[in-house]
Amino acid sequence: MPEGSSRLTDKVVMVTGATGGIGVDIVARLAAEGASVVATDLDADACREMVGRVDRPDVHLAVGQDITDEDRWADVLRIVEDRYGTLDAVVNNGAIGSLAGVVDESAEQFRRVVEVSQTGTWLGMKHAGALIERTGGGSVVNICSILGTVGGLGNSIAYAAAKGAVRTMTKNAALHWAQRGVRVNSVHPGFIATAPLLARYEGSPRHAAMVAGTPMGRLGTGVEVAAAVAFLAGDDSRFVTGTELYVDGGWTAA
Repeated sequence: MPEGSSRLTDKVVMVTGATGGIGVDIVARLAAEGASVVATDLDADACREMVGRVDRPDVHLAVGQDITDEDRWADVLRIVEDRYGTLDAVVNNGAIGSLAGVVDESAEQFRRVVEVSQTGTWLGMKHAGALIERTGGGSVVNICSILGTVGGLGNSIAYAAAKGAVRTMTKNAALHWAQRGVRVNSVHPGFIATAPLLARYEGSPRHAAMVAGTPMGRLGTGVEVAAAVAFLAGDDSRFVTGTELYVDGGWTAA
């Protein structure tokens, strides 16, 4: 279905990590397909500015949120329920990364990456998933990575650990909710040109290695990831749960 369709009309979809990289494209795609989007990130002002640029800004909600703070999850979801009365989907996109390898990574940074990218996603499933179930069912979409499945370039050990956990937690939660009206799936981007950690390497040997390892011969875009998210957030995927959707140009097939 082309961008600009209305398959998400009347749906309320929450997106964490909404103002960075892929998150911006996800919010724009969901809004273009008719959803009312709850955009959250650490910087509430940046969320409001971004929401003001997408289709029908008056129907969306921008909220500041630290996804590692469980009390804040409860606060934000109370705001969502008071505003809309329901939540149809959550896109757990909030994450941070580190390029350090197994020997070079620090314990402090490892713990922080896991806290945000793994624990933050679990809290999103726990709290937003519960609201989705209570208000009629819907979809949980966890943004994972090819580094949750394969070794990539042999660096980013903390990010790989966190995303590997997200991959398995997704399947576990899918089984938990399988007969309760909530579908849980993961999207696994490959190397995406707009990702903050990767954009700085354009033209470098690292960038060349990422392109060389991608069978389609280029990096992906946030728009391409957003299209996969829109499919999983809506009713077209109503018999899809516990699956991994790779948007990686063939990286994991090679």
